[in-house]
Amino acid sequence: MSASLSASASRREVLARTGALGAGIAFAGSFSEIFAGTAAAQGLGRNGYGPLVPDPAGLLDLPEGFRYKVLSRAGDPLRAEGRDEGKVPANHDGMAAFRGRRGRVHLVRNHENRHSATAGVPTVEGLTYDPAAKGGCTAIALDGRNNVLGQRVAIAGTAVNCAGGPTPWGTWLTCEENEDKAGTNGYTKDHGFIFEVDPIDPRRTGAVPLTAMGRFQHEAIAVDPQSGIVYETEDAFDKPFGLFYRFLPERPMGGRGSLRAGGALEAMRVPGVPDLSAVDEPGATFDSVEWVPVPDPLAKQTPIRLQDFGKKGITHAQKLEGCYWGDKAVYFVSSFARSAEGSAGDHFGQVWKYEPERRRLTMVVGFGPDTDIEMPGESPDNICLAPRGGLMVCEDGNGSQHVYGLTRRGEVYAMARNRQNIGTPEKPEWGEFAGVTFSPDFGTMYVNCYTPGTTFAVTGPWNH
Repeated sequence: MSASLSASASRREVLARTGALGAGIAFAGSFSEIFAGTAAAQGLGRNGYGPLVPDPAGLLDLPEGFRYKVLSRAGDPLRAEGRDEGKVPANHDGMAAFRGRRGRVHLVRNHENRHSATAGVPTVEGLTYDPAAKGGCTAIALDGRNNVLGQRVAIAGTAVNCAGGPTPWGTWLTCEENEDKAGTNGYTKDHGFIFEVDPIDPRRTGAVPLTAMGRFQHEAIAVDPQSGIVYETEDAFDKPFGLFYRFLPERPMGGRGSLRAGGALEAMRVPGVPDLSAVDEPGATFDSVEWVPVPDPLAKQTPIRLQDFGKKGITHAQKLEGCYWGDKAVYFVSSFARSAEGSAGDHFGQVWKYEPERRRLTMVVGFGPDTDIEMPGESPDNICLAPRGGLMVCEDGNGSQHVYGLTRRGEVYAMARNRQNIGTPEKPEWGEFAGVTFSPDFGTMYVNCYTPGTTFAVTGPWNH
C-alpha cells in the first residue's frame, strides 16, 4: 500500500504549480453508477456529516457526534482463549468484518510485513506457511459493543499481505503482494499467493496457498456472488505493470476450502488498449472484452505479466489496487499512473467497472491535474461501500491523510483524519489509512492506520 509515497511530486504540489489549486473544478466522471447497487437512504450533503473536530488526544479527528475506540495497536498482546501468542505486529493493512454468533463481530486484518521487518506475525503451529516470512493476518473478536474479546494469529509465514477481500461464504482471502521465490530474501517457500482465512476459527483453513489462483504481486479480490468467479488485481511495481485477472473455480460458490480444488486463471485483454492509463475520458466504454488463459499461473520461470499471451498481447495498468463487487459488476481502482515510470498516460486515480454479462469495461471516474483538489487524496486506495450510499476511500499519499466519503451525487467529504505524527514537529508526517470496512449492521466503521499500526472502531449517526 505504501508504495505511492515516493519522491514524485504530490497531487497538491502538481495542482499548485498548474494553477488548479482551489479552482474547484469538478472531477471527471459520474459516481452515480458506482452507487446504483447500494442500499442508500437519504444521501448526504456537500459537507457530509459536518466538519472534522480536532481530537484532544491527537489520534483521530471525526465529525461532531462520532466517536472512536482504539481496538488494537502494534505491540499489544495477542491473547485469545487463554493462549498467549506474542504481540500484535505492525503495518496494519487490508481488513474485513464478519458476523459472528450472539452479536459478535470478527475482524481479519492484514500485516504488510516484508522480509526486513523487525517483528513479524508470530509463528503458530498449524497456521504458518513459511517460518522465514514475517507477514500474515491477525483476527480480533468483538462483542456487540466493540469490546475486544481476544486477538490471535490467523495466518503467519506469508509475505507482504496487502489487501484481499471477503468471500460470500464468510471467509477472508488474504493476498501476498510479493512474488519472491524460495531462496530469495531468506524465504524457504515460493510466495505470491492467495490464502483463505476463517475469521472465527483460522485452524479450519490453516496456511494453504491457493496456487491455481496465480503467483504474482496480488493486491485485492472480489467475488461474483452468482457465478463464484473471483476477480483479482495485480499491483506490480515496475513495467510491464500489473494485469486484471479472473479465476474460474472448479467448485464455484463451494464454501470454505472449495478454492483449493483448482480452476482456470485468465487475464483481461481490452482490444486496442494495451495500457489502461492511456484512457483519459470518463465514460469511455469498451465492448467485447476478452479473457486470455494464463500460460503458467505458477510463474515457474517468468512472471505472469511478462509471459507470452500471443500476438494480440494483453492489457496492463499501473497500481491496480482496490476491488469490489456491486450491482452486477466488478469495480477496480488504479491508484495512479506516471508516464515517467513507464505508463502510457498520467492520472491520479481511475475507477473502472466491468460488467460480465455484457463483457463491457467502462472508465467511470478519473482523477488528475485538471480535477478538484479536494477529491480523494493523492491516490485512492482501499475502498468500501458506505451506509447511506456511496463509498469510503482511504487516502494513500503525501501530507495529511484522510478517510474520504463520496456521496451518490459525487460530492466529497472528509470522514476522518489521522493525527498521529510519525515525523517531527518541524516536518510532520502521517501514515496512510487502510482496511476501511463496516460491521454487518453498518453501525460501525473499522479502519486501520498503517503506521503506527492502529485499528479504530468509529461509531455515530451513520444512518441518521
